[in-house]
Amino acid sequence: MRRQIAANDALTAILSSLDDSKAEDIVSIDIAGKSALADYMVVASGRSQRHVSAIAEHLSRDLTLAGGRVARVEGVPHCDWVLLDAGDVIVHIFRPEVRSFYNLEKMWSADEPQAATAAAKARDLPGT
Repeated sequence: MRRQIAANDALTAILSSLDDSKAEDIVSIDIAGKSALADYMVVASGRSQRHVSAIAEHLSRDLTLAGGRVARVEGVPHCDWVLLDAGDVIVHIFRPEVRSFYNLEKMWSADEPQAATAAAKARDLPGT
């Protein structure tokens, strides 16, 4: 149970940092049980390469101050897509064009839209 509490605390610190850095379209996805990589995946956008870089830098600092750790950061030289591995939480920060191209939210949230689509179809059936 301790691991889950640590993951939740890290997620809270990450979401707060992203909000403080004016990251856009922040999405948190619970991937526990879907992947052994982490418990959560967070996807956010920055308006430009400079903004993506600043968000990543602030996030790394804020997470460390909160008692978390960033094991690895990838993509900083170009800052089109920066990945921060914070152990139980993996964070992807994109420029909007790159984010829409890779569409990670759709890939990792595949179960949720299907359930929503099934519920919508059920509402549209005659006699329901």
